[in-house]
Amino acid sequence: MVKNIPAERLLLETDAPYLLPRNVKPMPSHRRNEPMYLAHICAEVARDRGEDPSLTAANATAAARTFFGLPA
Repeated sequence: MVKNIPAERLLLETDAPYLLPRNVKPMPSHRRNEPMYLAHICAEVARDRGEDPSLTAANATAAARTFFGLPA
């Protein structure tokens, strides 16, 4: 389904505190999801969308700025 989300509406987050991204290596012992793992989530979303992670990150950043009314 993530392929069908328009790039200008795609937001990324690490909201689930105990659901670490599966691609974090080595897996931390604390098993707590934190904002520092957002790059891992972005990489997985980019893979599923068939695009470069830097493009996914740029699109998600632009969408977040628009959504929250933040300056560019």
